[in-house]
Amino acid sequence: MTTKKKSTEETDATEPKSAKKAAGGGAVVAAQKILADDSPQSKIAEHGETMMEGPRTAATQSARVLSEIIQAKPELVVPLVAKFARGISSSNKRVVQSSAEALPAIARIAPARVARQLDVLKSSFEEANEVGKDGLVRTFAALCTASVAYQKRLEPVLTLALNGADGKTLFAWSQIVLPALKGEPHARARAVVEGRLDLIPRSYAQQIADFLGIKLRLRYR
Repeated sequence: MTTKKKSTEETDATEPKSAKKAAGGGAVVAAQKILADDSPQSKIAEHGETMMEGPRTAATQSARVLSEIIQAKPELVVPLVAKFARGISSSNKRVVQSSAEALPAIARIAPARVARQLDVLKSSFEEANEVGKDGLVRTFAALCTASVAYQKRLEPVLTLALNGADGKTLFAWSQIVLPALKGEPHARARAVVEGRLDLIPRSYAQQIADFLGIKLRLRYR
């Protein structure tokens, strides 16, 4: 009886992993079929609709399919930018992940298309999860890199991001945000980062200081 119960428990424990692996494999196959199609846009649009409006399981699978397409040909998902802008703060973590992958890629390809969604994106920052916030910061940085004209609109939310980041995240975002900014916005963002070095773990503070080319203050060392 004990052996039978253990066997059943082991089977049950492996099912979620097997199902996840199968779902991932199915997404790869579906994406490959779409990419091989001469006119893939209709299928991509269907997955975009399902990702945002479909039942949770279907939405998750469509998000996985779109993720595969984003990695292969991000230009194909540009028409879905408004859906990704809403998806970045979704309650479905897989939708958030795909949106966080898509938006920075689209911002590099078609910054003006993403800029049309800035009100939605900026208002989504505080409610987004960690993956969503990271995707937004990368998106905003890509826009600033594309044109200094976006700096004024994005400086407040980027300052909010840098002020609220933990040590590990601050180190990552410093390397993304600071090179994307020019002139006074760059100087102000750098000042925000430097001002937080006393407030984060030494290991990350040292890495940031090395990146900035400065020495940590003696009282911190």
